[in-house]
This record gives sequence, structure tokens and C-alpha cells, in this order.
Amino acid sequence: MKTDYQNVTWTEIEKLTKLLYAKISAISKDFSSISTISRGGLIPARLLADYMGIDVIFVDKNKIQPCSLFVDDIYDSGNTFKKIIPKISDPSNFVYATLFARRGKKYPKQLIYAKKTKGNEYIVYPWDKLEHKRRSNFLM
Repeated sequence: MKTDYQNVTWTEIEKLTKLLYAKISAISKDFSSISTISRGGLIPARLLADYMGIDVIFVDKNKIQPCSLFVDDIYDSGNTFKKIIPKISDPSNFVYATLFARRGKKYPKQLIYAKKTKGNEYIVYPWDKLEHKRRSNFLM
């Protein structure tokens, strides 16, 4: 079975990060830290931290700080969101930011994203090209 995929360049990542930063800034909420998961969200979190002037990034913590922005690379199945939301003391005040959101999914009200996917294609980020190649070779 062949899976469609989309390679994303660093230039596009930089554009998406700027767009995401603009959308986050528009909600006029102050964040004292960024929280993320190590596999997909660490690099987008680091890039956003620079734009936002945030020095503290929490990775894979059991509790998300009240004034922390959560950053991931993509909102896809919703599984990461479902794992994170119980760790939030006030879910109504929580913001979940991603570079991409999977088209056709139901999004939580807390989601801010830079761009929707075209469909169900697998997004290959510059930081996971080798992993994608390894997995693709394994599936052949």
C-alpha cells in the first residue's frame, strides 16, 4: 500500500512558524513557558519560543503549567491532545498550537494552527526525513 506524503522544507517551516506566531499573538494572551512533546513538537516549540521571547520549554511533563503554550507539529488523530488535556488545570484557558491541522478532523476550541493539510498525506518535516526514509524502506 502506497502512502502519499508531503516533504516540508525549512523555508516553509519558517513561514508557518511566523504565521502561527501571528495567530497566537492575536489572542492577546501572555505565556510564561512553552510545553511540548519531544518527538514532534520540540523543534516547532523552540522556533516559537524565539519569536515569543520565551526562555522556558517543558518537555514531556506530567503537568502543564497554567500559563504555558502547548506546541506540537501537527494536530492529526487528536491522541496527543487527549493525553495532554487531563494534565491541564484549566482546559478552558489552554492553547494548543500546531504547524499543521489534519483536514477533515473536528478541532478542539483550544487549537490554533498555521495551515491545514491537503488531505491524509503524511507530513515529512526536515527533522524527520531520515526516520521517514527508514520507515519507508522497512515497509517495502
